[in-house]
Amino acid sequence: MTGTDQRTGTAAPTDVDVAVVGAGLAGVGLGARLRRAGRTGFAVLERADDVGGTWRDNVYPGVACDIPSALYSYSFLPQPAWSRVFAPGAEIHRYVQDVARSEGLAPHLRLGTALTGARWHDDEAAWHLTTSRGPLTARALVTAVGRLSEPRVPDLPGLGTFPGRVFHSARWDRDLPAGLRVGVVGTGASAVQLVPELARRAASVVVLQRTPPWVLPRGDRAYAPGEPRPDRAALAAEADQLFAARLAGSAAEAELRERAETHLRAQVPDPALRAVLTPDYAVGCKRALFSDDWYPALQQPHVTLEPSAPVAVEGSTLVAASGARHEVDVLVLATGFETTRPPFAHLVAGRDGQTLAEHWADGMTSHASTVVHGFPNLFVLDGPNAGLGHHSALEVIEAQIGYVLGALDHLDQVGGPLEVSAAAEAAYTREIDRRAADTVWLRGGCRSWYVDERSGRLTLLWPARAAEFRDRFARFDPTPFARAAGLVRVVGKRSGDRQPELPIT
Repeated sequence: MTGTDQRTGTAAPTDVDVAVVGAGLAGVGLGARLRRAGRTGFAVLERADDVGGTWRDNVYPGVACDIPSALYSYSFLPQPAWSRVFAPGAEIHRYVQDVARSEGLAPHLRLGTALTGARWHDDEAAWHLTTSRGPLTARALVTAVGRLSEPRVPDLPGLGTFPGRVFHSARWDRDLPAGLRVGVVGTGASAVQLVPELARRAASVVVLQRTPPWVLPRGDRAYAPGEPRPDRAALAAEADQLFAARLAGSAAEAELRERAETHLRAQVPDPALRAVLTPDYAVGCKRALFSDDWYPALQQPHVTLEPSAPVAVEGSTLVAASGARHEVDVLVLATGFETTRPPFAHLVAGRDGQTLAEHWADGMTSHASTVVHGFPNLFVLDGPNAGLGHHSALEVIEAQIGYVLGALDHLDQVGGPLEVSAAAEAAYTREIDRRAADTVWLRGGCRSWYVDERSGRLTLLWPARAAEFRDRFARFDPTPFARAAGLVRVVGKRSGDRQPELPIT
């Protein structure tokens, strides 16, 4: 048995048309659109016991959206009642849960079901999956695991012998009492949100900073009762203009830097501390952060900024690269995620037995940021060059969902399987590299999780405006696909896979 129907509790089928791995925003969004297109022969596998992805996993104090809430819902299911300009994490999690419920995804959800392997079989033109609840066969496989699902834990000598509580920010200890001495490793997006909250409840906080982030004003506030929310389309168009600031040496980049420097000067009067908090790289080279309380929190008397990374743990003492030693009761690792080398890639084997991890040995590549040569009928959501460094991830995710739906329709009508040509993938990779060359992500003078550490290629972000991605890739184009010898098989509609189409609101 592969799983249980979440609605009836009965055994779930072991043969489906589409298997979706992951029930975060990408997986739930695709499930909703599959249902609306009249497709019922699909399953959404989720290793956790609930939907929500990163918004289910991250429950640290202060967790919230770092782009305006109006951009953080599906365009086909907008949320008209966000409580704040930047919605809290729990509110976003509820939104994903509500979508899964209202769109009737319960019969398709297989919660508590982890993917343990997936292999393409030429003779059947199908994917064979192994899961924690048994085998599953699917005509098409969609990975929707995201890039913020596998915490990155630093290799610190002595970390395993720390006598107090140690956890990653994405695995927050909900029972953490107040009044403790807390050490926080990292100064990225999670740290900037959680440190001000920790400062309100801890006896002391020490923040170990390897590299300071650029921080811009946030301007968060609660919406007044009855206050109209911003128009999503207008806000999306406005956000897309911010891409100009990601071009190295541009006037827009200089303007954004001045805005960040002005914010730093206004909030940090001490020139010595301000120097420690001033990055030596371009704004946006690393993820630009938004906060009005990060700098004030660091200046509280019981908060210490250690301007160097930890190099060892000795008992309850954190040893910093500067030689400083800090005694703590709790150690929070706000150290990011495995992004450029996604762990799921080791589990997926394509036409010749090669895994995605092997195919991506020199950095992730694709065509249209969604399909990969050698992996027929596989679609990767929120994967290679599918992120945005200036806008909402949902802009690309929704386009990819449209692409997948078009590909499935093509399979129904023409047969398959569908395998993008090596030439198309190579051409798209060359385009990405060419367009990335002039961005701050490659010319900004920093190391970031957007760039593959082995090849030096930009592999996480789409190096252009979101509108261009939607215009080019929200619809499926069969032209770049090749039918390799021995792969072609007419694939008809499976029984029970179509139902009357539902309107998209």
